[in-house]
Parts: sequence; C-alpha cells; structure tokens
Amino acid sequence: MNLPNTTEKHEVDVEDLEIDQRIYDLYDLYCHDFISRREFLKRAGAITVAGVSGLTMAQALFPRYAQAQTISFTDERMKAEYVTYSSPGGNSGEMRGYLAVPSTDGPYPSVLVVHENRGLNPYIEDVARRLAVEGFLALAPDALYPVGGYPGNDDDGRALQKSLDRAKIMVDMANGAEFLKSHELSTGKIGAVGFCFGGGVVNFLATKMGEDFHAGVPFYGSAPPAESVANIKAPMMIQAAENDDRINAQWPDFEAALQANNIEYTRHLYPGTGHGFHNNSTKRYNEEAANLAWERTLELFKNNLA
Repeated sequence: MNLPNTTEKHEVDVEDLEIDQRIYDLYDLYCHDFISRREFLKRAGAITVAGVSGLTMAQALFPRYAQAQTISFTDERMKAEYVTYSSPGGNSGEMRGYLAVPSTDGPYPSVLVVHENRGLNPYIEDVARRLAVEGFLALAPDALYPVGGYPGNDDDGRALQKSLDRAKIMVDMANGAEFLKSHELSTGKIGAVGFCFGGGVVNFLATKMGEDFHAGVPFYGSAPPAESVANIKAPMMIQAAENDDRINAQWPDFEAALQANNIEYTRHLYPGTGHGFHNNSTKRYNEEAANLAWERTLELFKNNLA
C-alpha cells in the first residue's frame, strides 16, 4: 500500500467531513506514540464509511496551523518574542520560550502555557498570544530547545520529545515557571494552562510549587501521583473530554485525593468531545466546547491571579 506524504498538506476539503470514531481512536494512538504515522494511515485505510475512505478521514486530522491562528503575530494588543533563560538541572541547562506581553502598562499576572508531546508548535504560541491580549504575561516554553527546538512538524517533534529525559523536561518546565514568576513584568502571581502532556505538567507544577502557584488548568492531562496531591495549594480547573478513556480512567483516584486533602477544584466534562478538543488546528476541535472551556479558564485566572 502506498502511503501519501501528508505532512502539513491537505488536498481534500475537510470542513464538512464526518470522521468515524474509529479513526479518532487510531489518531489518539498515533498522537501518543503508541503506533507510527505509517501504521495509523495503514489501519485507517482499511476502513470505509458511506463511501468515504478512512485514509481521507485520517488525512483530515493532521494539523493545519496556518488556518488555526486566531491572534496575529502583529496584533497591536500585545508583543511576542523568543527569550532564553537558565534551566539548571534540565536537559541542557538552558531553555527557550515564547513570551507574549500585553501592550498595556504592567506588571501583569502571569500564565505558563505548556505544549503537548511534540514541542512548541504554532497552536501553543497562539494560545500564549490569546492570553496576552487578555492582559496576562504568558510564557510558552519549548521542551525541545535542548535538541534544536520545535522542528516545524509534529512527527519529528514527537520523536525529539520522546528522546529527552522526561524528568529533566519537568525540571525545565518548573524553571520556566520560576523564570516567569520572577520576571520584571510579572506581579509574582502565576498560573498555568497545558494540553495533553502539558496538562500533566500543570498538575505536576501545582504539586511542586505549593504556595507559589496560584491557579492551574490542565486540559485532558495525566493526573499526578495521589501522594503528591496534598502539596497543591491552588484552585484547579480540570478540563476533560467525554470520549477520552485513557485520561478519564485516572479521574476517580485523582478526585479522591483532591477531596481527601480539601483542595479547591472544579471539573468540566464536555459532552461529545474527544482528547484534543481545544486544538483548533485539527478536526478534533470542538468549537462550542473549546470556547466555553476557554471562557472558564480565563475566569479562573482573572479571579485568582489579578
């Protein structure tokens, strides 16, 4: 079977294409590196629904970053630039991140934005800009900086991130939070939002930073170890997809630990959504749920960081 090169390329109109749940399930396996891109396309190609090839559906799920931008690089409400900072104990001792600064007078409450398992791609940079136009100093670290940075496509980015020491990635993210918290433009109040792998990082930071962490919003992120939950001192907002068995299976134990330790939390489960529903660069995106989740996220940050 000849598998096309579909990297960042789309030759079909996918706007109205209905994706079979089996293709979503395969894509989730591919995104989390349980199967290769080739295996994903091969398995998808064996599926046909109402005359539509599963391969066509699979191609529709690959990201289209150019169409997903919501805040322009040149938006006058903010200014964004790449910054480097020291990261002792991390993968290389130095890190780079995308810093988005509101155009209003500072200092500003701060939010760390943590990417998925493929490095700092354009979607995550856009999320940082979205926060900046709402008045937050936002930093999106790139875990791949020690190996050259996000390579321009998610497949290579995923492989690079997998090659790094995961524990040291966590150190790099924690150092990013400390850099942001102590930034001259920061009020010292800091929260974090993250997606998939990044959601797990948000939970980790909440357990690690204790009183120095002020609000966390993990989107479909892995739960922290139950024994570390007692260290959380910040309100947490867990954003969850209904069709996300792998992550949702962790929730009962996570919730029990939150309740046992009297941690302030809310959990929103969005009907009809799958893992990645906030990411508007792919067909997994659910506009209604993503918009509502983002409104709730901003409300939590404004209430706890301002």
